[in-house]
Amino acid sequence: MSLLQAILMGVIQGLTEFLPVSSSGHLAIFKNIFEVNTETGILFDILLHLGTLVAIFAVYYRDIFKLITEGFCLIGDAICNIGIFFARALGHKEKSYRRVIKNGYRKFVMLVIVSTIPTAVIGYTARDLVEAASEFLFIPGICLIITAVLLVISDRVRDGSKTPKNVTYTNAFGIGICQGLATMPGLSRSGTTITACVISGFDRNFAVKYSFIMSIPAILGAAVLEIGDVASVSVPPAEIGYYIVGMAVAAVVGFICMKTLLVIVRKKKFTYFAVYCLLIGLVSIGGYFILA
Repeated sequence: MSLLQAILMGVIQGLTEFLPVSSSGHLAIFKNIFEVNTETGILFDILLHLGTLVAIFAVYYRDIFKLITEGFCLIGDAICNIGIFFARALGHKEKSYRRVIKNGYRKFVMLVIVSTIPTAVIGYTARDLVEAASEFLFIPGICLIITAVLLVISDRVRDGSKTPKNVTYTNAFGIGICQGLATMPGLSRSGTTITACVISGFDRNFAVKYSFIMSIPAILGAAVLEIGDVASVSVPPAEIGYYIVGMAVAAVVGFICMKTLLVIVRKKKFTYFAVYCLLIGLVSIGGYFILA
């Protein structure tokens, strides 16, 4: 892998992770067409995703800090309630249970946990299938066309008003399933989950925020799962700098694209990306048969 290829893949990851056009699909197409060999398997892909994770923290750091704080407080109150349960069992009836979900951020934490469960199950059980699918242009092409359909649907759904207080755990579980399915190359994670959110009646600004914040445990979990596979991999000394540059580029470009996506969702401009996904999907399918 050359420095130019590392930079280009960083740009592709940063652009396509947050814009609804599928980062995995574009990276798979890029690697297939230009025969990119990183010599370390999926290690470089993991670093690119961690780069875009940095962008999420940079944009939503206030919300993330509050979620972490309230998450620990939630756990503390839950543990106290367990103690109160045993105290009441021993006859201390004067002790009252604490209210655990008592504000919007605590509800937000629980919603993310519920969404993460089906994502983790699907992501873990289907990871070999996803890796195999990335080696062919045909499957990313089909998934990009599916993404195009989802984006058109998103623009035509009536605006909702749900915030964490109004979102149900059933909503969160369904969105988690969509995120798990979006591990397939070409099926945009952001496009799929934002569409699922707006169909569920989310306020569009909250749909974007929820889509990105719920991706944090998914990205970290995937990275942890793959660490075992790449732990013994040695990066060629000449390429260490390339990996760092690619990760940094993904973070910077991703930060810019996240800010842009907020405007796009509010103004219902997903249709433009739908046309793009449709064209790239058709090109990818055509390329599969030409190169076969």
